[in-house]
This record gives sequence, C-alpha cells and structure tokens, in this order.
Amino acid sequence: MLDDIKRDSQARMGKSVEALRHELSHLRTGRASTALVEGIKVNYYGSDVPLNQVATVAVSDARSLTITPYEKQMVTPIEKAIMASDLGVTPTTAGTVIRLNMPALTEERRKELAKHVGHAGENAKVAVRNIRRDALQQIKNLLKDKQISEDDDRRGQDDMQKLTDRFIKEVDVTVQAKEQELLAL
Repeated sequence: MLDDIKRDSQARMGKSVEALRHELSHLRTGRASTALVEGIKVNYYGSDVPLNQVATVAVSDARSLTITPYEKQMVTPIEKAIMASDLGVTPTTAGTVIRLNMPALTEERRKELAKHVGHAGENAKVAVRNIRRDALQQIKNLLKDKQISEDDDRRGQDDMQKLTDRFIKEVDVTVQAKEQELLAL
C-alpha cells in the first residue's frame, strides 16, 4: 500500500517537473529553437493545425529558424500565423522558405523572462508539495483505518519528504539553468 502511494506520488511529481521543462522550452532566449514555434496553429483548408504538420521547421544557425512548407500555397497562411503569435519575430520569405531571425533580447526583457521562470518554478514546487500533502493524507487514512502500523506511517512520511526534497531540487536546478541561459550575453 505504501509502495503504491510512493510510486503514484513519484510519477505525479515527475510529471510536474516535465510540465515545467515543457513550459520553459517555449521561452525565447535569443537562441533559435524549434520549440519556439511548436504552439503556433496554422489555418490549413479551414482547420487550425500545428505548424509542424504543414511545414518542416529547422534551426539553421544560433539565431535563425527556417520553415519550409510542404505545399507552396501554405507560405502565406504560415506567415500570418507567425505574425499573429506572440513571438515578436517578423518572418522573412524567400520563395517557399520562411526565415525567422531571432533578435537579441534587451536586458530589461531578459530580467522579465527570468522573473517569469522563477514564478513557473514556484508553481511547480507548489504542485509537488500538493502531491506530497495528498500522499501524506492517504498514509494518515491508512493509519486511522489500522491498515498500517505507526512505524509504517513514520517511514511513509519520511519517504514522502525525501521524494519531495528530490523533486524540489530538480525544479531548482531546472529553473537555475534556464535563468542562466536567459541572463547570459
């Protein structure tokens, strides 16, 4: 029973950290990354589809992305979708290839993004702590129903705290790495 609670909590905490990493991968750091355009939806014959389903997205160098549509008539809808997104980048078209040049971030914008990263990290920590709280409540209920002993209760609480500490540290490392990436010149 305790092992099931621990496994479930570990899986949920891992998902919280993954969600944080996924959210942080979409932040523009001045470096080109295909994750920046991952969330862009393009109007494809009346329905909105992800950009990567209508075009190939590639990193051509440290500060630019190239987008090559599968169909020539998709160039204009892709340009419109990029302009409508909040990337803050203007697409440059050469024939059927769309190029996105990432401008360098201003110091003010870097600090603003670093603050956002910190908030996202705090939200992930809160999620991890909520998972711990739920697990501790489950353990307390097992003790109350006399399905486990007090020693098992104490061991379960200690295991949950160690698990929580490990995932909180993982969140801190992830946040710190992203902040350093943002603040690096």
